[in-house]
Amino acid sequence: MTSTWLITGATSGFGRMVAERALAGDAHVIAVGRRGDRLAELADHAPQGRVTTIRLDITEPAAEQVIADAVRTAGGLDVLVNNAGYGLFGSVEQIDADQARALFDTNVLANFAVLRATLPALRASRGRVVQISSVNGQCAWASSGLYSASKAAVDLAGEALARELAPTGVRVSIVEPGIFATEFATSLHVVLPDDVYAPTVGKFLADFSALPPSAYGNAEKVADAIMTVATMEEPPLRLAVGADAVERIRESLRARLAELERWESFSTGPVGRTV
Repeated sequence: MTSTWLITGATSGFGRMVAERALAGDAHVIAVGRRGDRLAELADHAPQGRVTTIRLDITEPAAEQVIADAVRTAGGLDVLVNNAGYGLFGSVEQIDADQARALFDTNVLANFAVLRATLPALRASRGRVVQISSVNGQCAWASSGLYSASKAAVDLAGEALARELAPTGVRVSIVEPGIFATEFATSLHVVLPDDVYAPTVGKFLADFSALPPSAYGNAEKVADAIMTVATMEEPPLRLAVGADAVERIRESLRARLAELERWESFSTGPVGRTV
């Protein structure tokens, strides 16, 4: 029986690769993206009738209803790959309110709107949700504060969602890629630092821009990982992809645990109990 997948951000990067893989596996794909030319290209190379393209900015007020209608027209949904998002790097202080709001509108609020539009159908099919987060959903670098916050929101909301949906049979996985060679890495929105943040934010951005091609993983690995967790009987809640992601997340968790243990007596003593 043909399964139905809905993929946001399906015009490039991980979303496009997953769409192509799902089509190769005989799925029907509802491909959502902002670029009509790339959606048309995807449809042109797909088997007849197996792609439904939706040119849509998922931050639009009508996006939730548009996606819900598409799922209804398709007759249901088996897999959601909630992938759309973008990167914004710069100091927490110097990213202005409009830039921060736009980032969270796309990476967080639109992500939740897609969930609201699709979860009724996914419950009916006991389907799968794949939330695309990032290594930065588990740790932050100088310059990644706002982006990390947006991906941490996706990560923790996904953890709660997995608990909430467990009795329904819907399985939720959060994929956390490291640094991979996609358009994301070459199209970051960057707010350049002033002199105050040059030693921290400026240095990080300079070091990041100087990374050699060998530092970027093969994006096909992430697409393969998404396909795997979307079809496993008992998928992991979180899956870090890439050696850099595994190591950075491990370092972050170790540092948090060490700090927790260092301050445990203070936190659980008389002062801690009164807070």
